[in-house]
Amino acid sequence: MPLVTTTEMFKKAYAGGYAVGAFNVNNMEIIQGITEAAKEENAPLILQVSKGARNYANPIYLRKLVEAAIEDTGLPICLHLDHGDSFETCKSCIDDGFTSVMIDGSHLPFEENIALAKRVVEYAHDHGVVVEAELGRLAGVEDEIKVSAEDSSYTQPEEVNEFVSRTGVDSLAIAIGTSHGAYKFKGEAKLRFDILEEVSRLLPGFPIVLHGASSVVPEFVEMINQYGGSMPGAQGVPEDMLRQAARSAVCKINIDSDLRLAMTAAIRKHMAEHPSDFDPRQYLSPARTAIKEMVKHKIVDVLGCNGQA
Repeated sequence: MPLVTTTEMFKKAYAGGYAVGAFNVNNMEIIQGITEAAKEENAPLILQVSKGARNYANPIYLRKLVEAAIEDTGLPICLHLDHGDSFETCKSCIDDGFTSVMIDGSHLPFEENIALAKRVVEYAHDHGVVVEAELGRLAGVEDEIKVSAEDSSYTQPEEVNEFVSRTGVDSLAIAIGTSHGAYKFKGEAKLRFDILEEVSRLLPGFPIVLHGASSVVPEFVEMINQYGGSMPGAQGVPEDMLRQAARSAVCKINIDSDLRLAMTAAIRKHMAEHPSDFDPRQYLSPARTAIKEMVKHKIVDVLGCNGQA
């Protein structure tokens, strides 16, 4: 099976009241853990690559690993660029075989965001590739993304119709209170479901995306702290809120930090309990298993997309 776009995935997700998981990948073990979980749960899958991941792993290696995962699992998998920061980056990924790209012009003025997104859409659609864009700006730190709370902003519902109609984008990431990284909330977690509801009303049937949607699984944070780490105050989006979002217009939920936490927690625990181990396979194997079990939980209990591939 070749790589697929998200078009059919999102149609089914919207109608079925579930979301497709978009998991960030950086190396073989992460890809294996995610795809093994999706295969066991027969779930559709978006594997997404950030600019930082491309710099770290080399685009050719990542693409070949994803192709291997498709051959191994037989699943419908979309290869997506996460947070493309320029037309050139998006074009490079399209030319490299990606089936979906995100152009992130959320930091730009409204008209400039439209112009950039439209340019990417025109090139992408000519090559059979779908495009995600963003309105509103998420706070947080992840890879090259560094946005202070003061510079973040909620999506303005009155802008969404014009943005989508003028750009031709295929999905839209909105800002309703999620944020990048492992420190999403200082106090009680809150999401602006009123904004989501209004956007859904204004764009009926249109797929919405949530970025910064890791739950920062407490057991992984506790394990990291127990075995020499230091992550005081790490807090994510409660999973019941994500499930509520998935039942509405949210068709794609991005998960990155939870993958990092699962992997790091498993490695720290293994190294603490087996200080003489130095073979990477010895500590990367439990890390891969931790990712697999976490992703299975997300697919079944949060996204609700098990059995939908």
